[in-house]
Amino acid sequence: MNERGHLLEGNLRRTVLLLALPVLCEQVLSFLVGFYDTWLSGRISAEATAAVGLAAYVGWLASMLFGLVATGTTALVARHWGAGEIGLANRVTNRSIALAGLAGLGVYGLVYLLAPVMAGLLEMQGETARIVVHYLRIDGIGHVVTGMTLAAAAAMRGAGNMRTPMFVLGFVSVLNVVVSSVLVFGVGSLPGWGIDGIVVGTLVARVGGGLLMLLVLVRGVGGLRLVPGELQVRGETGRRILRIGGPAALDGLLTWTGQFLFLMIIARLESGGRSSSTFAAHIIGVRVEGITYLPAVAWGAAAATLVGQSLGAGRRERAWKAGHAAARQCGILAVVIGLVFLVTAPELFTLMHSEPEVAEIGTRPFRVIAFFQLPLALSIVYVAALRGAGETRFPLVVNLLGVYAVRLPVAGLAGLVYGGGLMAAWIGMGADVTFRTGLLLVKYCKGAWVHTRV
Repeated sequence: MNERGHLLEGNLRRTVLLLALPVLCEQVLSFLVGFYDTWLSGRISAEATAAVGLAAYVGWLASMLFGLVATGTTALVARHWGAGEIGLANRVTNRSIALAGLAGLGVYGLVYLLAPVMAGLLEMQGETARIVVHYLRIDGIGHVVTGMTLAAAAAMRGAGNMRTPMFVLGFVSVLNVVVSSVLVFGVGSLPGWGIDGIVVGTLVARVGGGLLMLLVLVRGVGGLRLVPGELQVRGETGRRILRIGGPAALDGLLTWTGQFLFLMIIARLESGGRSSSTFAAHIIGVRVEGITYLPAVAWGAAAATLVGQSLGAGRRERAWKAGHAAARQCGILAVVIGLVFLVTAPELFTLMHSEPEVAEIGTRPFRVIAFFQLPLALSIVYVAALRGAGETRFPLVVNLLGVYAVRLPVAGLAGLVYGGGLMAAWIGMGADVTFRTGLLLVKYCKGAWVHTRV
């Protein structure tokens, strides 16, 4: 309760920073795993990089679909916590974990059935298609556990506890790297498994992290505890979670569909032998650009917690200021990251892939996308702040407009029809995030969202 008072009364800039830093550490560790998996695949083949990259897109889809639960969880737990209603916050936590378990099973079923379809839509054939489908189906098993892990983490963050998710998800990241390395390269008399080693390492880490998260909640942490009798999906609490998270999940599904269509454009930018290299360059570029997501997600989580708790305590002005404080701090980091991308683009691509053609294709477009890192970070922070208030419909509209009215038309026309290649496609990507940031900033500054009811 003392920590709750500090969140609501302490210096805002310092509070934002203290909430964001543990999440940033967690995000860095998670990013390094994805970065390392991509590096491992680059030691194997371009086809392996395609499999890891597509799995990352599918994992992104899964996390957005889990937003059906996680977004509503953070908003409701934060509101109840800010109002001092700890029992109700704990009920939301238990309902969320039960709902997330069902969502995880649904996601795995979708991944298993659609894996061959996705490979075909990206024009993958023969051995490449076989590798990708096999990889996706094994990787998808881990999403069953990941849903519950993310729901528990969302509840803890809504209560202002950023450290426990950091330790648990950090454990997942370290375990992933260790197991994947051993399985890919082999050790002693144990032969290397190649790309299978990457996906099995990921699966082992996800299951281990999920079990650890549940064990923490069985023992109880910061007022939140797993109560078997509360692990239900029925009732008003479950409906409230889904009512808030529904638009966020739909947002995630439709946005991911748009991103997959964008990926289909990327797969068709080149013909012949260069097609796999162009696709690999895109996957590497997106992976490296994920560095910008690290502070954006961290400061977005801080904003969501502070916005929700401040509104629960009836402090609307502090809620409004919290989002802007998070955006300013994150914006500074995004500018620095963009400058680093601009200067080190050739070295980054050379590091990430052993084929010189991949670096040749990706370096110049990546230098252009470096200029769009600030709007990318701001869009993520302001979406998180609005969702922390329970406002999930406006971000849905904005994201759909950005992807379907800006990114896809620009990339399709300039990249495919007029032959602009990867450069033109990535300019469409940058125009999308800039457009979204403008709309989100206007919405946030007007401030009507502080009256959102959850």
